[in-house]
Amino acid sequence: MIHNIESSLLTRAVKVVLVGAGGTGSHVLRRLANIHLAWTELGHPEGLDVLVVDPDTVSKTNVGRQNFWPSDVGQPKAEILVNRCNMLMQTSWQAEIAKVTDDSRFNFQPDIVIGCVDNRKGRGSILKALKRSVYQRSAYYLDIGNREHDGQVVLGEVFGENFKREHRLPHVADLYPDIIDASLDAMDDAPSCSLAEALEKQSLFINDTMANAACNLLWELFRYGQITHHGQFVNIKSGRVSPLAIDPDVWKRFGYDENAKPKRRSKVARK
Repeated sequence: MIHNIESSLLTRAVKVVLVGAGGTGSHVLRRLANIHLAWTELGHPEGLDVLVVDPDTVSKTNVGRQNFWPSDVGQPKAEILVNRCNMLMQTSWQAEIAKVTDDSRFNFQPDIVIGCVDNRKGRGSILKALKRSVYQRSAYYLDIGNREHDGQVVLGEVFGENFKREHRLPHVADLYPDIIDASLDAMDDAPSCSLAEALEKQSLFINDTMANAACNLLWELFRYGQITHHGQFVNIKSGRVSPLAIDPDVWKRFGYDENAKPKRRSKVARK
């Protein structure tokens, strides 16, 4: 199957909310700036309009693995990244120093929400906020997750209560119900206290690799107006990359049926 971009996204600014500006999100924002510049050079009238949401400040642990420098320590992650983009790329993007919770709503009215969070509760909160933010329309949810050497990218859609279309791209929680089960967060590792400790848990370039895979998928959608796969599974240790085809038969292997709720739960990378 082929998924075609909504035609309205080709004629106006595409509103993007990036939730999480850490290990993966800090690299994603840099690539969104690349997409914005390239797309406008190719004739799109406005490119991307981006809001970055993150509650945290830069710590010494973040320098080296995330897209931060020693001089950034102590500064709000979202704010410093957005200010840097605005100065270098002459954009007018925004930062919000906040946490997305179960009661949140995206007043930005996003066309795309990109989730770069490292826990199940966070993913669940993002989906709840996005569902509150769409009513008579649809929006994309691009989720990025990784473990030590591998990860996945899944681009799906959330439909508003009064929005109708024959097919909907399943999002990551449709394929992996466990990924929004907050009760399983206690099983995950605690945050690292140093860069060396973080590198024991994650490869140095896994976050950057997953950010690249996610943004390349967006670029394919924006540049050509259609995609034939809506995700990727990447293992940088083995060198394997597998696409997630837009195919109801493939989705059924995950336990997801377009006409029924998924019952089977599968393991998934969380970060």
